[in-house]
Amino acid sequence: MPSFGKEGRTEGGAVERCRLSLALLLAALCFASPAPAFAHASDRGHVLLLPTGYYVAGGALAVAASFLVLALLPSDFPDRFWRRRLPLFAFGDGARAGAVVSLISFAGFAILVAAGLFGSRDPLSNPLPLAIWTLLWVGLVLLQGLFGNLWSWLNPWYGPWRVISRLFGNRKTWRPPAWLGCWPAFALFFAFAWFELIDPAPDDPARLAWAAGLYWLLSFAAMLVFGYRDWARRGEFLTVFLAMVARFALLERDEGKRNEVERKEGGRLNLCWPGAKLSDAAPLSLSGIAFLLLALSSVSFDGLSKTFFWLGLFGLNPLEFPGRMAVIGIGSFGLVLMFVLLAAAFIIAIVLGQHLAGSPHSLSQAAGLLVWSIVPIALAYHVAHYLTALLVDGQYATAALSDPFALGWNLFGTADMRIEAGAAAGAGSAWWLWNIQAGVIIIGHMLAVLVAHGLAWRLHPRPAGAALSQFPLTVLMIAYTVFGLWLLATPSVG
Repeated sequence: MPSFGKEGRTEGGAVERCRLSLALLLAALCFASPAPAFAHASDRGHVLLLPTGYYVAGGALAVAASFLVLALLPSDFPDRFWRRRLPLFAFGDGARAGAVVSLISFAGFAILVAAGLFGSRDPLSNPLPLAIWTLLWVGLVLLQGLFGNLWSWLNPWYGPWRVISRLFGNRKTWRPPAWLGCWPAFALFFAFAWFELIDPAPDDPARLAWAAGLYWLLSFAAMLVFGYRDWARRGEFLTVFLAMVARFALLERDEGKRNEVERKEGGRLNLCWPGAKLSDAAPLSLSGIAFLLLALSSVSFDGLSKTFFWLGLFGLNPLEFPGRMAVIGIGSFGLVLMFVLLAAAFIIAIVLGQHLAGSPHSLSQAAGLLVWSIVPIALAYHVAHYLTALLVDGQYATAALSDPFALGWNLFGTADMRIEAGAAAGAGSAWWLWNIQAGVIIIGHMLAVLVAHGLAWRLHPRPAGAALSQFPLTVLMIAYTVFGLWLLATPSVG
């Protein structure tokens, strides 16, 4: 029974201080674990100096300790942590400026497609593959996760759509049925992942130009039919994915109430803690859950598909790799299998958590809410996995953009720059690179546990229920940590 007298308050304060001290001690153990905790597959330029078991144990301890730290902290800690904002500056109406930036982005996209069709056949000299696979799929995702929804300005559809809308006036559009959800975006994201990971020649400039140009046209036609906002939120997979990533950003755009008057008056840009915008996130639908799990499983399979272990399962000699054409069937099977396994593991974790906590909430509501904790993990794995490509291919992109059609131009003065392609493979650079990758993964997993903890309190107001509901999900995160470290340590092709 609680005590409300002076003595009771003193006793409660002592208990609270004891819990806080124990939480801080566990946090210290978390960061002092034997090795950097989480890692994902990347280009290997070094070997682990300690036995893999030490790294796996350190990673598992880090996740478990972060779970225990949050369980021992006051129940309102996540809410107080996320509620704080640092106002930066106000801004005016961004719709017109956004349209101008989008038109410029569209013009750049059209030039890149033309360069893919008529420029160099070398993927490291043609700017189209470098811009899409490096600057967009790696660089922009990283910036989106740090600074917010830049893609809402940079996407190449909004500007042309506004021009057509102004020329032809308000046209009647068809509203997609509610049951459709994000399934169009899921299907297109799967096609994109298949093209990137399985297709025999995703870097071929002409092949990529046709694919990118056709995708732009189909998406633009869908926006004209269904409306820009509806299709962007449900069907255009880049917009859906990057909007989810932006929920993790350090900058928050506060526009207040959504009406025409206040939109013209503008809003304010605030600095917030990473993950703060996930604290009030609404539960995702089944299609949204599947979309987020696909985002994580696809990048995980990218690492697995290059390992000696995976190729050995199908009798392939990794030292005599037969090429991507020979493994299309294997790759397609693996991409689907990785998604199915991750989805099954996530659902099992949610079901067990609901059962342990005795939650009155439905499975769909719990899964739709807790799946947001996948966002920081997916972002961290994405950045860590492609960091090497960003550092090396980013240099090739800088050079290629100065001479997009291989005509001897030097538009930005970078066409003849020296490419330090071996910088990431040097002993010292590799050591720093691996530690940065590990640090990114550590932060991602720690924040994932924090997000799950904060969201669990919305489902289970009782402390015991909230902790028990997260336990199976924490076990899944530990297992994924072990899998990620194994990917880092095991031999791979390339």
